[in-house]
Amino acid sequence: MLSAMKQLLIYLYSTLLTALIITGCQSSSQTGYAPATEERIKQVENSLGDWVRTQYDTIWNLEERMKHHNITGVSIAVVHDFKLDWAKGYGWADLSEQRPVTEKTLFQAASISKSLNSVGVLKLVQDGKLDLHTDINQYLTSWKFPYDSVAGGKTITVAALLSHTAGLTIHGFPGYARGDTLPSVQQILDGEKPTNTKAVRSFIEPDSAVVYSGGGTTITQLIVTDVTGLPYDEFMQKNVLDPLGMKTSSYRQPPAGIDSSLLATGYRADGTPVEGKYHIYPEQAAAGLWTNPTELSRYIIETALSWNGKSKKVLSPEYTRLRLDTIIGDAGLGVFISGNDTSLYFSHSGGNEGFTCYYIGDILTGNGMVIMTNSDNGSLLSEVANSVATVYGWKDYYKPVLKTVVDVDEATLERYTGTYAADESTFTVKREGNKLLISPYPGFWVNVYFTSDTDFFVRESQGDMKFMIDDKGMVTGFIAEGTLIRKID
Repeated sequence: MLSAMKQLLIYLYSTLLTALIITGCQSSSQTGYAPATEERIKQVENSLGDWVRTQYDTIWNLEERMKHHNITGVSIAVVHDFKLDWAKGYGWADLSEQRPVTEKTLFQAASISKSLNSVGVLKLVQDGKLDLHTDINQYLTSWKFPYDSVAGGKTITVAALLSHTAGLTIHGFPGYARGDTLPSVQQILDGEKPTNTKAVRSFIEPDSAVVYSGGGTTITQLIVTDVTGLPYDEFMQKNVLDPLGMKTSSYRQPPAGIDSSLLATGYRADGTPVEGKYHIYPEQAAAGLWTNPTELSRYIIETALSWNGKSKKVLSPEYTRLRLDTIIGDAGLGVFISGNDTSLYFSHSGGNEGFTCYYIGDILTGNGMVIMTNSDNGSLLSEVANSVATVYGWKDYYKPVLKTVVDVDEATLERYTGTYAADESTFTVKREGNKLLISPYPGFWVNVYFTSDTDFFVRESQGDMKFMIDDKGMVTGFIAEGTLIRKID
């Protein structure tokens, strides 16, 4: 749990002060909208917020939050009542080229690729070419999954791969720099050179828990090519993307045949560009889709319409409902499911080198949104999503936690400074005047907000934390996510 929190802090936030100058956070949309829609856009741009709200908070606007988080560019699309309401781009697709983000700019969809992949795999099931509950080795011809004792004698199925319940390793992939030698899918699955990740193997018994595995999704990519005899990107273009109207989107890696002026450049959290502008992902099903929020919105709309029995461009209503059924917990087939009495959400997020993104759709109301950035820093995603949900009146989506922040004297703050550690995670705490900051990684600092002399929170990781003091008045550590991080210096 602790390492997960640390990764979340690193992933979500950088307080480096070399903020990009994003000229007026200009919108680069070329499409005019009706006055009522323009008013909704304006409200979304000026209603951002995170999980907590204090007595000092004001409502944020998009421009200031892009500067705060060092976000180079962002593209947003909003679905309302089963239709695209609006789509706009902000900031820069490439800062050095002064190429603005428009609603046509293509971003790496990262793990959102898994959602569209599941549509393609379910299309093969619908067509009778696959069965969701058959041993995957019945379909794999160019490679076989090497079962071992960890699997406990149980077989892995296509349904388990799509729902992350196959119990497999390799959470995600770093991709390859442009010009690197790319491995085959079989080499990736066996962890053979020039692959930069370990082999995809059993971690726990299948069907026992959700263990997120991009490695498992990559096996489905090989199943598609072995069963159809087609390159993966060609199958997906013909059978999924084109029928959905996602004609400028592509799984091709590298992105050949795409106008390079449409491709966003990825940026690190400190604002520096990814070397070569972006990485290449031969793990296409898990991370290889290039798309934009406008076209992803068509996927959201079709999913909602199909679930309601009103469309079948790719999947019939029966198979759409099957895809959105939960297997274990909130895991569906290529989607995560949540909801309440008035909403039933399907969603996925993603993060590649230099890109973060998020989509969510409601199959009951036909509402949804897609947010894509060309930055490693994913903090803006939830803030924009909260704004959209607020402006469009999504019930029970955004309920900020109200907290009262208190001042703590500098002497007490000084006592908390030092180094803290647990397992493989190390945190540094320092004081700057009347403020305390925590670093989960060199160069990254987050502000501490106190609700008492010992209780605190950070905006970048939801939940309460607490400094621990022994009966001698010595600071021994702090509690985060139920884990004690001990003070070691």
